[in-house]
Amino acid sequence: MMGKDEQLPNNESSLHVRKGVASSHDGFASARKKKFRKKEEQLPAAKELAEKVRAGERKDLARAITFIESNSKSHYTYGQELLQQLLPHTGRAIRIGITGVPGAGKSTFIEAFGHMLCESGLKTAVLAIDPSSSISGGSILGDKTRMESLAKHPNGFIRPSPSGGTLGGVHRKTRETMLLCEAAGFEVILVETVGVGQSEFIVRSMVDFFLLIVLTGAGDELQGMKKGIMELADAIAVNKADGNNKPLAEKTKREFNQILHMLQPATKGWESKAYTCSAIRREGISELWTVIQEFEKKTKAAGIFEERRRLQTKEWLHALIVEQLKADFYQHPYVASHLAKAEKQAMTGDITPAQAVADLFSHVYAHDQ
Repeated sequence: MMGKDEQLPNNESSLHVRKGVASSHDGFASARKKKFRKKEEQLPAAKELAEKVRAGERKDLARAITFIESNSKSHYTYGQELLQQLLPHTGRAIRIGITGVPGAGKSTFIEAFGHMLCESGLKTAVLAIDPSSSISGGSILGDKTRMESLAKHPNGFIRPSPSGGTLGGVHRKTRETMLLCEAAGFEVILVETVGVGQSEFIVRSMVDFFLLIVLTGAGDELQGMKKGIMELADAIAVNKADGNNKPLAEKTKREFNQILHMLQPATKGWESKAYTCSAIRREGISELWTVIQEFEKKTKAAGIFEERRRLQTKEWLHALIVEQLKADFYQHPYVASHLAKAEKQAMTGDITPAQAVADLFSHVYAHDQ
């Protein structure tokens, strides 16, 4: 403490802190800044994680899929590098799309079918997608609960795949997840559509075989079923063909077969047919697997199997181009700042929508040149 007659040196006050001495406030601020500094994420070497995925560890596969699904740019880049490492080990599984009308017992069927495959020694992955989930931003998180025994089977793997967000959505994420599962040694990939409408067409574009699950009463079914959906199917399974419902299921099967006979085949060289099954009693399930195996054998022998996959890859490439162009357009600075004005002018009739679009594009192109 200073004496009464002592004075501070020039330019110093009682609140001045001598050089080299930190105030408690500065120390707190420094500690706080250090505490809240975001730690840089350390990603494993892509080659290292790729080897773990190939070893078949489900936790490593799940981690790899998380990178693929992420909308983070760093994760996206890392996921693409990882996928490049694994690409030579993909393409060996049979890819089966499964859709169905509400109440048809699709989840019960998939669990019974997947469990039967796992028990026969085949590693089976279930990917559930719902393009409509992007409306609410949600995803399908209940699949492991609905297919509990399949999820616990050592040969089984279930992955709900959210489709919302940028960088490709369902087109990229589900396809690339499928490739990762194949690299991990899964021999059968079941892709379940949970949404309605467009989801069936998206799944058809990424699988080898497309199965439609329906209920008894073909007349009632057809009232709410578009002809286009039936034209996608390589087989139709009339579910719940048990007990007193069995005769009606047989009748429904015959009615569907009559309709399928008049439609253009979903796959060249293959005749789509309807079958009956009972997922809850696990009857007719193995017969459907026999049909799929026959389909694979026949289409591979004719070269149709590989031709479809090549065309699907080409369609995928073009879908990604469209999505990337769309993302780049809306993120362009001029569009971001002028889109609201263009919308208002179009809605009030000051300019036509075509003129508004032409103006936006002209500035985008001018900016990029």
